[in-house]
Amino acid sequence: MYSATKDIILPTTITGSLPRPSWYTENLGTRHFLDAMVTRRFREQYEDALTCYLRDQELAGLDIVTDGDCRFDDDVGGQSWTSYPPMHMAGFDRDNPRPTPAGRGGIWFPRGHILHDYLESRVMPRVVGPIGRGDLQYTAMWKAAQRFTEKPVKWGAVSAEIVTFAVQDLHYKSVPERMFAIADAFNEEYHELADAGCPVIQIEEPQIHLLAVRNIQDAVINPKLMVDVFNRTVKGLRAKTEVWAHSCWGNPSQQRMFAQVQSYKPALEAYNTVDADVITFESSSSGGIDLEAIGKTITEKKISIGVIDHHTLQVEQPEQVAAQIRAALKHIPAERLMVSTDCGMGREGMSRRHAFYKTVSLVLGTNIVRKELGVPEARVLAADERYSLVVPPAK
Repeated sequence: MYSATKDIILPTTITGSLPRPSWYTENLGTRHFLDAMVTRRFREQYEDALTCYLRDQELAGLDIVTDGDCRFDDDVGGQSWTSYPPMHMAGFDRDNPRPTPAGRGGIWFPRGHILHDYLESRVMPRVVGPIGRGDLQYTAMWKAAQRFTEKPVKWGAVSAEIVTFAVQDLHYKSVPERMFAIADAFNEEYHELADAGCPVIQIEEPQIHLLAVRNIQDAVINPKLMVDVFNRTVKGLRAKTEVWAHSCWGNPSQQRMFAQVQSYKPALEAYNTVDADVITFESSSSGGIDLEAIGKTITEKKISIGVIDHHTLQVEQPEQVAAQIRAALKHIPAERLMVSTDCGMGREGMSRRHAFYKTVSLVLGTNIVRKELGVPEARVLAADERYSLVVPPAK
């Protein structure tokens, strides 16, 4: 169901995460959100950070905003993205977390590589009983953000298969059984979130294309299973809200997970069967190599392309953003095209100022193309010359 992006040509957003303010020193940890919000210091820092995230996105002129992943902790490599669910769901022994075994999910980096630290930080609780939604409290956290802005707040979260591969299991007899249990718990949580009015639910879905690239496929673990898990996670949601699938290549500590640029082409047919309204693709860091194939294959859903590279500190110029959008429009109709960042800006490897101006450029570049198409442009207060503190040069 299209709601947040309805009637907007080239709607703009970011994937989700934003750099954490240096003064935001409180962590949620294993406490559930409503319990932590009773604590004066946590509540003050959380709400201050949240309003900073939202206001920056409003100043940049985004159409759809996020909570900046404000709920996650100050950890190595943004690990909370994966660890938050098992630390708060039922069925996990959160008092005795264990390191994720080496190579789990096809991820391995040797000692001496920055992402080896990321591997060492994957310390997760084990599955010890039937998995349930527990105290995820996504609805309360979404409400805490939405009440500070009139813009639609998109809710983003990790997928069931990512959690599945990261934890050890003392209860379920197979990997698919564990995946489906997590998917069912997430589905229950997302329905409460959609019923509360959340306009967009975005779920990270990297395994459909990662399995193909890493050649990790057999009779059990394969792209079809990943599609089934995703569709089970979002079952019934499209009747209530917009559902997005973020096809992520990974972003711990702002690092590439692969030395070379990879292609989505082997996975595009599978993405066509995903039960989502929007599929997001990382396009900027790859130079748009898959735009033609994406346009030819994904013909019934909206497509969000990344025009901002989250791996670099170099801020893209608006004309660069516009050029990427024009390239996409050669293959994707304007009414089905959306504009975003490749991935999240992260909480560790980039400054808030870099992330802010990348977001400003995203909207300014989109406005260039909107003007060419003769459709309404977004107001970008951050670029309003009237409020410059520097005297402009004489014309």
